[in-house]
Amino acid sequence: MSVLREVEIQIAIDTSTDTAGLALGQDGEVVAELSWLCGRHHSTQLLPNLSHLLNQTGLSLESADCIIVARGPGSYNGLRVGISTAKGLAFSLNIPIVGISTLEAEAYQHAATGLPVCPIFNAGREELATATYQKKGKEWRQLTEERLTTIDSLCSEITAKTVFCGEFVPSIADKLKEQLKQKAVLLSSAQGLRRAGFLAELGLKRFRAGDCDNTAGLQPFYFRGPAITKAKHR
Repeated sequence: MSVLREVEIQIAIDTSTDTAGLALGQDGEVVAELSWLCGRHHSTQLLPNLSHLLNQTGLSLESADCIIVARGPGSYNGLRVGISTAKGLAFSLNIPIVGISTLEAEAYQHAATGLPVCPIFNAGREELATATYQKKGKEWRQLTEERLTTIDSLCSEITAKTVFCGEFVPSIADKLKEQLKQKAVLLSSAQGLRRAGFLAELGLKRFRAGDCDNTAGLQPFYFRGPAITKAKHR
């Protein structure tokens, strides 16, 4: 494990959904960031884009002090690519790894509103993956646990004006507005784009506090396993 240097460098990786993200942090500042719609091409696009960011900043893999990765929930294949890449880099560079909830990273970029923030991912089967977070003063905290729920159940729990974020929100925006009226704060597509820079900020806080994960033991978080179809008997 590397010793903290005067200048800290972090690599943040997020392949949780069809939108992928990378960020490079240096001495507490995000110096490069990239978000792109990759669909299911995480495995072919992640490392070339990381190489591009490193070239843009003049940094090298060997200079990194920490790897930060979004651990889910999210897509099965996307998370496998991100976690395995992050673990491979951490092992080869002999540096710590920090896994951050994708729901928390999604919410954290709206912390400055001071409102409760509710990230929503599509979990399939008419269910949502969600949690609620809020920043009060300097304290960022989780208000409700990560869980699966339905739109109706979620709306019944909302008692205050709340920011809703996540790629799936535009698909259910009308229903949120219908049930919650002015309590639902919905974002534009630009505001709602998940950015890896905020993932890097969350990870840096844990890294500086010495709260890192076990590299071998870190696993993607799924609410459900992959859908596997059994072969039909002939």
